Amino acid sequence: MTEDRPSITPCPDGPLLVRGRIEILTPEGKPVPRRRRTVALCRCGLSTIKPYCDGTHKAAGFRTDDEEPDEDPPSEEAAGP
Repeated sequence: MTEDRPSITPCPDGPLLVRGRIEILTPEGKPVPRRRRTVALCRCGLSTIKPYCDGTHKAAGFRTDDEEPDEDPPSEEAAGP
């Protein structure tokens, strides 16, 4: 893999590691400043420096599901009453 080729790696129970040349945008479409080639993006929603991770997920007990999501989750009708 080349250094500039983008990759995103989910860390178990932690952030998304983003490597390579990729632009990160705010919901308004403005570029987010980036000083490093590899950054950790928050997945727990509790970081005080969003979109970046500040480690809050550890104290909060944030957990990720290790299993792959279903391709077609069951509909509400199929779940029954």
